[in-house]
Amino acid sequence: MSNRETKTDVILIGAGIMSATLGSLLKELVPEWNIKVFEKLEEAGAESSNEWNNAGTGHAALCELNYTAEKADGSIDISKAVKINEQFLVSKQFWSYLVNNKRISNPQDFIMPLPHMSMVLGEKNVAFLKKRFEALSKNPLFQGMEYSERRDQLAEWFPLIMDGRTANEPIAATKIDSGTDVNFGALTRMLFDHLKSKDVAIHYKHSVNDMKRTSDGLWELKVRNMESGTVERHQAKFVFIGAGGGSLHLLQKSGIPEGKHIGGFPVSGLFMVCNNQEIVEQHHAKVYGKAKVGAPPMSVPHLDTRYINNKKSLLFGPFAGFSPKFLKTGSMFDLVTSIKPHNVTTMLAAGVKEMALTKYLIQQVMLSNEKRLEELREFIPNAKLEDWGIVVAGQRVQVIKDTEAGGKGTLQFGTEVISAEDGSIAALLGASPGASTAVQVMVDVIHRCFPQHVKEWEPKLKEMIPSYGLSVLEHPELLQKLESSTSRSLGLVSNQPAKL
Repeated sequence: MSNRETKTDVILIGAGIMSATLGSLLKELVPEWNIKVFEKLEEAGAESSNEWNNAGTGHAALCELNYTAEKADGSIDISKAVKINEQFLVSKQFWSYLVNNKRISNPQDFIMPLPHMSMVLGEKNVAFLKKRFEALSKNPLFQGMEYSERRDQLAEWFPLIMDGRTANEPIAATKIDSGTDVNFGALTRMLFDHLKSKDVAIHYKHSVNDMKRTSDGLWELKVRNMESGTVERHQAKFVFIGAGGGSLHLLQKSGIPEGKHIGGFPVSGLFMVCNNQEIVEQHHAKVYGKAKVGAPPMSVPHLDTRYINNKKSLLFGPFAGFSPKFLKTGSMFDLVTSIKPHNVTTMLAAGVKEMALTKYLIQQVMLSNEKRLEELREFIPNAKLEDWGIVVAGQRVQVIKDTEAGGKGTLQFGTEVISAEDGSIAALLGASPGASTAVQVMVDVIHRCFPQHVKEWEPKLKEMIPSYGLSVLEHPELLQKLESSTSRSLGLVSNQPAKL
């Protein structure tokens, strides 16, 4: 066993989209800082960020109905949708900066223009969608959104969904052409290739087993080299835990008080993937439906055109499931070992509150392929089982914590950053919209953990993210300019679907 100690400025744990984004931002802001990355798998973007483990929707709230809640008085609250849309615009600005400055190239390998649509069935849902459209279309961020209940129009938008559909059921959809499909796995690998060229030391097959604070205020990590079996000790002034489902255990090992009274609830998923290319070519959109009652927000059914390895694919799902693992490559004991004396009451309270969710997940686990086909037929009436295979999606660990609004053991749906009071360590927990909002989330980490540098870094942050510090809604001319410049840089100008 080796006890070799090495010191560095920044350590990033996990080679996913979050670490890739934070590393890329810091390398632009302070190129002289030394950065090390530890990843227990053999390549970057292999877990939650991987293209097969991630829905790939550039989440901009254009089609995701769970971001626009209906209030008790029947009106639609669009505040969350607006916030997510603004955050995705921040991501696009930073990606454009990276492309324009030759940090990464060939943006078409990770982002493609693709219409985003919402589709609902039944009178009540049609009324909801119409109200949602009216509320969103007044906002400049959602310009260009169309609404239709006309079957001939809908047959043009999504022929595969309308083919064979009976005429008596009310149906409506919205469509907006400025949506995207994002391959976060490809983007993550591109960013790590760039970081490697900037002398960032990336250590694959290295597992961080423990961490502690040293007397001089540094963080000391105990890292196992999984190939040689040796244990190394690495020290850093700042540590970022971006290990997906593995973040909670590492946060607990850090011992910071901010990491107490927090639990995690794992949700697994499956997608049906079409293996008949003729059918794949008949659909060109991401179409999101409405979640079933009791379903978690990340289980909103959607029929997705995806571009993976430069090939057009068609996926339907996700079907939620339960596994006690916190990562696809995790351990069956992940959930049990995450329960500590300080979070046991939080976890128990969540268990009592979330009986409906537990019941839903058990039902989903028990689904046969025939039952899954029934759900797919709500989207594609003529779907045949032999045209579809199954792919296991990534694990998501939803945050459980005590909140003022929800009380003890409240399940959080979203992305959460937990950091030490002195900013020396931060961890990212949670799930969707995650990857799509990575740049904004990492800018927030920078603000929280490096407040003493923010003033001097401001000019560079504005260069990378022109809307930094501004509300694009208060500056419509800036919004227009950004939409146009990011579309040009990222190759999103043409939005013509491939010929069917």
